[in-house]
Amino acid sequence: MGLGAWAWGDSLFWGYSKDEDKELEQVFRYAIENGVSFFDTAELYGIGRSESLIKDFAARMEDADRQKISVATKFAALPWRTKRGDVVNAAEASVRRLGRPIDLYQIHFPNAYANEAYWDGLADCFDKGLVKSVGVSNYGKDAVKACHSSLAKRGIPLSSNQVQMSLLYRGPLDNGLKDTCDELGVQTIAYSPLALGLLTGKYNAQNFPKGPRKKLAERLFVENGPAAERLLDSMRSIAVKRGADTPLSQVALNWCIAKNTCVIPGARNMKQVKQNLGALQWSLTKDEVAMLDEASKALPSLVPPEASPFPKKDKDTGLIMFDS
Repeated sequence: MGLGAWAWGDSLFWGYSKDEDKELEQVFRYAIENGVSFFDTAELYGIGRSESLIKDFAARMEDADRQKISVATKFAALPWRTKRGDVVNAAEASVRRLGRPIDLYQIHFPNAYANEAYWDGLADCFDKGLVKSVGVSNYGKDAVKACHSSLAKRGIPLSSNQVQMSLLYRGPLDNGLKDTCDELGVQTIAYSPLALGLLTGKYNAQNFPKGPRKKLAERLFVENGPAAERLLDSMRSIAVKRGADTPLSQVALNWCIAKNTCVIPGARNMKQVKQNLGALQWSLTKDEVAMLDEASKALPSLVPPEASPFPKKDKDTGLIMFDS
């Protein structure tokens, strides 16, 4: 398990305020002190603010704890970035904001072109010592295979593919993407394992989140209300067996863990980080995983793959870049 730092600095989607920084630092420290020291961020998160916060928090820790920290960040494949050097320049900027080499550097999402140049850029970053390992994010089966092959020519492994995966978004499991990653030795990192908070039990048909998540909640709890309730009932029945206070979030996280992914839930306060890390204290049985699988398959994907904003194909090579 790691912690996702999208909300750390992002005011547009998550309503971040600098007033949160004190508690965010407490979250950061608590995670490290309790064995979770992998943090996932990106240059786009708060336009560098998330990276800078991690640098500041780490700087105030004891050296022994600071040495435990592992940071993943991402290159934004924006349309005007078309050269391998753009990847190197962005990595250098992230290193400055983080105040440290990057443990895992990822292409955040595919572009409609220049994808092969990005892979060369990843390899250049590795060779220059800017990054310790490289990965991708939001890549489909064919794109993972192509990137893996490209990097292998320079003797560099593709370490990971970070994709959306949760009980409300099974795409990587159902379309073979997870199997492809497993076959290639590429670790699947599951982002949004709590489905943007919709699997925590906090929201229902009478209580929607604010902002962009509201429409997703309406689709889940109103348009697919009976099936959503069956999934939540299954989660509740599992949670209560682990104790009356066991949150649904731990069930959702353990389902992803049972699928052999590295989960990176977000946490903005101490309650959330304690609940997330609590999932590591127990695991699902095979029967419980099967029960959750059955309930989740009855629901459509939280966001249909065809509605994703990511380019589906590289227009120059014809390579399918995104499929889940």
